[in-house]
Amino acid sequence: MSQAGVDQDRRTWIAITCGAGAVGGVATAIPFVSTFAPSERARAAGAPVEVDIGSIAPGEKLTVEWRGKPVWIVRRTPEQIKALESTEAKVADPKSLRTQYPTPEYAKNPHRSIKPEFFVGVGICSHLGCSPSDRFAPGAQPSLPDDWAGGFLCPCHGSTFDMAGRVFKNMPAPDNLEVPPHMYLSETRLIIGEDKKA
Repeated sequence: MSQAGVDQDRRTWIAITCGAGAVGGVATAIPFVSTFAPSERARAAGAPVEVDIGSIAPGEKLTVEWRGKPVWIVRRTPEQIKALESTEAKVADPKSLRTQYPTPEYAKNPHRSIKPEFFVGVGICSHLGCSPSDRFAPGAQPSLPDDWAGGFLCPCHGSTFDMAGRVFKNMPAPDNLEVPPHMYLSETRLIIGEDKKA
């Protein structure tokens, strides 16, 4: 075989090897590069959440997840709404003026909501991030005052919140429960994470 024939064979094999290497490199790079894109779950975690609130009975709470946080939707009874008047003087920030968790303008009212009947709040205590438990029944109970009007109790350090998520005075929690951006799409549909029409 001549020298020219050997060089041609060598070039052919070098070209094949380079081609195979390039294909292998691309095949390896595609999955690696795709890990830089946010996952479906990550995209969904920041997206607004639409909720059907039509089946929540008065006095009940529905919990949904938004941005990895529990969001409570409480349908308050007329008695629970009325009781907010009695807690007004006992809470630390009745007008929701503190800025650690800025309250949307449409929730800077005694019931901290767009509609008095529904409270929408993030179920995370402003003290150390625990999740308060429901204590909707009024009256004396363990770890609660005798004139308890209903609300939430954080079991970690005893912080109490009224039915509008307002923290009572002299509690470990420094702020009211956060009210997330939200708006009503209809009488029975609520969207959390967006408030363009509120």
